[in-house]
Amino acid sequence: MESAAKVRRLVLRDARSIRSVSRETGLSRNTIKKYLNDASPPRYQRQLSPVRHKLADYEARLREWFELEQKRPRRERRTALQLYERLVLEGYTGSYSPVQRFIRDLKRASCGSGEAFIPLQFEPGDALQFDWSEEHVVLGGIAQKVKVAHFRLCHSRKPFVVAYQSEAQEMVLDAFGRALAFYGGVPRRVIIDNPKTMVVFVSRSKERVYHPRFLALMNHYVMEPVACTPASGWEKGQVENQVQFLRGHLFTPKLAFDDLEGLNAWLHLHCDELGKRTHPEQRERTIDEVFTEECAHLRPLGRAFDGYVEKRVRVRSTCLVQYDSNRYSVPARFAGKHVSLRAYADRIVVVAGQDMIARHMRRFTRNVSYFEPWHYVPLLERKPGALRDGAPFTNWQLPKAMQLIKDHYMNNKGGDREFVDLLMLALDHGIEMVATACELAVEHNTLRLPAIINLINQLQDPVITPLTHSYNYPRLTMRPQANCKRYEALYGRHKGAAL
Repeated sequence: MESAAKVRRLVLRDARSIRSVSRETGLSRNTIKKYLNDASPPRYQRQLSPVRHKLADYEARLREWFELEQKRPRRERRTALQLYERLVLEGYTGSYSPVQRFIRDLKRASCGSGEAFIPLQFEPGDALQFDWSEEHVVLGGIAQKVKVAHFRLCHSRKPFVVAYQSEAQEMVLDAFGRALAFYGGVPRRVIIDNPKTMVVFVSRSKERVYHPRFLALMNHYVMEPVACTPASGWEKGQVENQVQFLRGHLFTPKLAFDDLEGLNAWLHLHCDELGKRTHPEQRERTIDEVFTEECAHLRPLGRAFDGYVEKRVRVRSTCLVQYDSNRYSVPARFAGKHVSLRAYADRIVVVAGQDMIARHMRRFTRNVSYFEPWHYVPLLERKPGALRDGAPFTNWQLPKAMQLIKDHYMNNKGGDREFVDLLMLALDHGIEMVATACELAVEHNTLRLPAIINLINQLQDPVITPLTHSYNYPRLTMRPQANCKRYEALYGRHKGAAL
């Protein structure tokens, strides 16, 4: 374009000849004539589409794979990088870029032109974006859905993800605690959607009423919640794109782990690895390098938020409290009373007044009762027969020696009563001391209850250390003589006084 303007100035303004201009610029006379006859800027128009020589033999295969991927659910579709890796296994020797452009052209042809958005820019330590996604994994050999909490620091693009069994509010509170601990600081704002666990009401004027428990989390960390306009995901486009990217990068094909803890440990490691990627805007630096600078703009984390959801419940006559369709046991003395149940992401805690009276691992089954047998042991004092068929005592894992003594007692008539007495001793003296006494009883082959009680007393009483210097002991001046007549005299004197 600059050459055309220069040629037109030399000929039309300065009255130079075409031949002289050709010698000066090195352009042919035909090209100069074309510039003089057409005032529009010169442009190049490709006559034929580019030929991808190495990819040409594989285009049909890629097109077939692309059509198959379009029939799959969106979250299970393979990315262009995964298709490239599969193509390499079939003999493709070219680079990834032609495959990426070919897949991009196929997507544009199938979807048409997309929407236009305004790019957003964030200062260091300013904003954190949050969103949920649903992924398919295999846990313990069972295919199931998990909910994945996605976080992204907007300036450094540092990602963090953690998986849960549900999107309940206690999971939201736990996810924020984990994310801020991972980042090591607190940004000024958090950009979220409008789920009921965080936003309870959206007015016509777009004013928000936040959930009190979520607001307590924000107040604890002194963060400002910013809820997006409904159906305007572009307002937190970074984390929306992260969901799509990590779905193909981490969750396709399906991940398989023994449990949720193993999955989250693997995701944590990959969050660190993703930080080694090039920053999308500052191409000469990595995400971790930008994140290191952003950490200086984050406020100190401080004390962790106690992320539980609390409800007041009444203890049933079966010593059970219910949460989320499952039932958990509490000590028998609280039957019929009202207590506070605190649900965490990984545990259930029951509180009476200021005291924690029960603690259970959080379960995500349905309509199942979970017992702690020691909660029911005081009831066995009145109902020892329940030891045989009581639901809390089924598959009770006792110490090996106690289980051996239990089997010995239960084979005898009245043995259930004796073993209940032994369990009551465990409530008084502690399970460790009773288990130690049972081990000694088994070792000496003395399984009777009085012998075990004697062993408990021996373990409980402190050992009296002898004096180190013998000359400190009191000494007798006269050796006593054994004389039974003295006993008879004392007995007769006492008998006479009684008469």
